[in-house]
Amino acid sequence: MTEAVTKTVTEALTDSATQATAEAATRKPTKSPTENPTANATANPGEPPTGKPTNKAAAQSAAKAAAKPPAPEEAPFSDFIPKLYLPALAQEIRSYGGAEPTLRFEQGPMPVVGSPCWMVIGALPGDRRFWLCFTAADINAAKTVALAECGAEPTLLESFLIDEKKMSLALLVSRLVQRLNGQKWLGPN
Repeated sequence: MTEAVTKTVTEALTDSATQATAEAATRKPTKSPTENPTANATANPGEPPTGKPTNKAAAQSAAKAAAKPPAPEEAPFSDFIPKLYLPALAQEIRSYGGAEPTLRFEQGPMPVVGSPCWMVIGALPGDRRFWLCFTAADINAAKTVALAECGAEPTLLESFLIDEKKMSLALLVSRLVQRLNGQKWLGPN
């Protein structure tokens, strides 16, 4: 008799587990109030649903995200270089104790090879000149640097920031200033 009871109990458990699984499979999943923006009908039973998030903090963070200004790097190339990059570069060179650089932005032939490019051309005291060349009108395009001293023409192009996936204003400024300082062109070197 114990075997019969055990078998009946086992069959009942199996049947109820199968039935619960079938019901769960056919039932629609419900969302929590934070996942469902119209769930404030259950959160505030006396108020009609508004379709807005019930979590005030989530609504405020969404508003802040929408109000966040775009990153400087998202500006068009023709605005980014003259309005943001050149002033930041001049300020960083001055912070090293260097004299006021002469900077300009133009399109023309790349030094040494002559292919067309966009260039930041800089001049420092002592007739020292540098070129930061962009192969396309994009801060993420391939870049090269050329240097020349004492009125000589540049003879070498160096790759610039070739391993960086994402460019930023700070990165472009700091690495060019680091290169110029490595050349001993800035401050009391």
